[in-house]
Amino acid sequence: MRQQAAAGKETFGLIIGTRAYFNSDLAIDVRKTLLEELEKAGYGYVILDECDTPTGGSMETVEDGKKCATLFRQYRDEIDGIIVSLPNFGFEVGIINAISRAELNVPVLVQACDDENDKVDLDHRRDAFCGKISVCNNLYQYGIPFTDTTLHTYSIHSELMMKDVHQFAAICRVVKKLTHCRIGQIGTRPLGFNTCRASEKLLQASGITVVPVDLSEILGNARKVDDNSPALKAKIEAICHYATVPETYREKLMLQAKFGVAVEEWIEANEVDAVAIQCWDSLEQNYGCAACVTMSMLGEKLIPAACETDLAGAVSMYALTLAAKQASALLDWNNNFAEDRNKCVCTHCGNFPKSFVKNDLKLGPLGVLGRTLGKVNTFGAVYGKCTEGEFTYFRISTDDTLGRIKAYLGKGEMTNDPYGMDGCIAVTKVDNLQGLMKFICKNGFEHHVAMVRTDVVEILREAIENYLGWDLYVHE
Repeated sequence: MRQQAAAGKETFGLIIGTRAYFNSDLAIDVRKTLLEELEKAGYGYVILDECDTPTGGSMETVEDGKKCATLFRQYRDEIDGIIVSLPNFGFEVGIINAISRAELNVPVLVQACDDENDKVDLDHRRDAFCGKISVCNNLYQYGIPFTDTTLHTYSIHSELMMKDVHQFAAICRVVKKLTHCRIGQIGTRPLGFNTCRASEKLLQASGITVVPVDLSEILGNARKVDDNSPALKAKIEAICHYATVPETYREKLMLQAKFGVAVEEWIEANEVDAVAIQCWDSLEQNYGCAACVTMSMLGEKLIPAACETDLAGAVSMYALTLAAKQASALLDWNNNFAEDRNKCVCTHCGNFPKSFVKNDLKLGPLGVLGRTLGKVNTFGAVYGKCTEGEFTYFRISTDDTLGRIKAYLGKGEMTNDPYGMDGCIAVTKVDNLQGLMKFICKNGFEHHVAMVRTDVVEILREAIENYLGWDLYVHE
């Protein structure tokens, strides 16, 4: 049986376990409830029909497992993860054969149902508490990583069920899309940014492909954009609606918009998921504007754009965007906050997406580069002060010496403390910030960090530690 997912929703392979010693009607009831809840939430699923096994489509024997594996393989390109639900003890042999023979290599969630302690006669007892241990033991033996639920067992009607499914869906999304993604590299790494070095080969080993293009090609395409083209007019209008444009810089809008059109056309043509751009300082010197508003607007479309050709930064942003389905930003851990050593001012010239700032935006010249290259040549920076609220921070780094991808992860709060700098500003507070800074410095991490405005720590922790196999430090 196959149910089509709503657009943008994940599809799960479903396994309902059962065992001959127990009442199979319990499994039929759990199956019905689970399918109803998944359909209500818009998820797709692939499951055996009720007539496919003697127990109404539940899994018990090796033959049941083989039938399920064949079905799963048929839809392998659609299935993002597997959910195993145990209405009773379940028979591990059928379940492990279904998963191992299917060879989907996707995340697996194992859920088991509560017994009602006043209903433990032979017609009603489940023993799923015990059976779950056996199923997990088999997964461990076969080397198949899996995700556990919030509690060891709970009722299929518990609100925890769909809460766990939603989190599992995000884990599946991160794992699948991050290991099949294409990261655009527009331009080379700026000379003064050794910190932005990254290994394409280590990224590729995790399924992350770097797609490079010379900056001159993008600038050449930008100059070819017709002044009267609908795409250019639409981009100019979009910029004016996105942020306040000072009258003194109105004449630079066409130049800025042409760059944006060229970048977006290249991204679409090359099926790029996230991008790292050489924003400093060839663009300003050889073309005459900044890249910031283009990067900010891309991020708002959930196509993360990293500064200074920071490939690992772009991957970090994309991971957060996948986990949260929200715009992420790349920031510098930039300035101390003397009144509180757990606070830090995080900033960048002006690339934050509007929904990340959660405040009004205006455009202006770059601050630092504007002093040396001239304000008129550096127009396009986004100015915005982030409002208060929670955030998750995340950073990967390709450690060539160790031959590993390593990462750190944690959460904090943004505050409303004022800070008198131009560009995009976020005043952040992280518990034991000084310890985090020591970890970053001692372990060779970059000064850039990706952030998203919600808590996705557990989603990324599970995706990275359990399925991607990267070295991860979680700051708590």
